[in-house]
Amino acid sequence: MNRVFKALNDPIRREILELLREKDMNAGEIADHFNITKPSISHHLDLLKQADLVLSEKNGQFITYSLNITVVEDIIQWLMSFNQKK
Repeated sequence: MNRVFKALNDPIRREILELLREKDMNAGEIADHFNITKPSISHHLDLLKQADLVLSEKNGQFITYSLNITVVEDIIQWLMSFNQKK
């Protein structure tokens, strides 16, 4: 869970997740939305993958990234548990 919160701590990574919520994208498509280097985007994607927030699939010479809905749902359930009375 620590990796998840570390990944979510950065506004660029949160914006990447927002982009992937709309559709699956490759690194170049994601990079087009930012004014930072492609290696920086790759670093952000790597941290999101390590936190299992993003899945990747190689398609020819490109890697397509998608939002890992299962982990997102687990995080939401965990956060919602704090709102429940015991």
